[in-house]
Amino acid sequence: MQLQFLGTGAGMPSKERKTSALVMKLLDELGTIWLFDCGEATQHQILETTIKPRKIDKIFVTHLHGDHIYGLPGFIGSRSFLGGDTPLTIYGPKGLKEWVEMTNDVTGTHLTYPLEFVEVEEGIVFENEQFIVHAMPLHHVVPCFGYRIEQKPLAGALDIKKATALGVPKGPLLGRLKAGQDIVLEDGTAVRSVDVLSEPQPGFIVTILGDTRQCDNALALAQQADVLVHESTFDHATAKLARQYGHSTNIEAATVAQQAGVGTLLLNHLSARFLAKDLARMTKEARAIHEKTYLVSDFCTFEWHQRQLIEK
Repeated sequence: MQLQFLGTGAGMPSKERKTSALVMKLLDELGTIWLFDCGEATQHQILETTIKPRKIDKIFVTHLHGDHIYGLPGFIGSRSFLGGDTPLTIYGPKGLKEWVEMTNDVTGTHLTYPLEFVEVEEGIVFENEQFIVHAMPLHHVVPCFGYRIEQKPLAGALDIKKATALGVPKGPLLGRLKAGQDIVLEDGTAVRSVDVLSEPQPGFIVTILGDTRQCDNALALAQQADVLVHESTFDHATAKLARQYGHSTNIEAATVAQQAGVGTLLLNHLSARFLAKDLARMTKEARAIHEKTYLVSDFCTFEWHQRQLIEK
């Protein structure tokens, strides 16, 4: 799994930061990519990466402010022009389906693939054999959601020495054991997968929050997450503005991460009011509360490797 930030700014694009967009690359796990929010210029940012738009099969929208959705019409159309023919599912608050379909109708946009919508409410919004995605409402000035992505437990590692000692030859039988299937050898000997596999390994948990004031649901979504992506539109000196506009400060985000027992905190959605010297200070302040904190910029990429998040 990789996380790549395409846009990390708040409100409107700046020279340094485009508006909100984050991809979760699940190429090894599912062969697909998930996009979280799609601010203006998202498709332009994708051009600077190796991302293939047709590989994106899910878009999770946190809320309907322009800096989180104005890139959708362009991306949806370009995905079609670039040969996308597989379904695209968009998850988001009530009103998103109406806005996208109206925009497509008015502009005469023809798609070469099925476009599906899921209206998000609190609870499980997606589940398959490998992943489950929970959503909870946050505390912003419009309806806004946070998403908790949980990878289900992984099969234990295969002990090849133990399997060989039981008479299992090299080849597809080892693969079946690794997949959790019991087998029978040519001589009639039964070999149980549980006897040659280690204990199941926990999957990763990533929490991605939309715009929000500090609230109980943010804390609940972040509980014991390996990675928390949390907005940091303001700093402690501008905390009053943060509350007024339904946002968080770097200190508040770090406090949520510390209280929830988060592994790594990634701060994004940064106001253009802050300069480079401010960002260094904001990172230091947050790290005083939660040590493993990064303040991200456009195109920052992180990889989940051996149960650690590593900056690429």
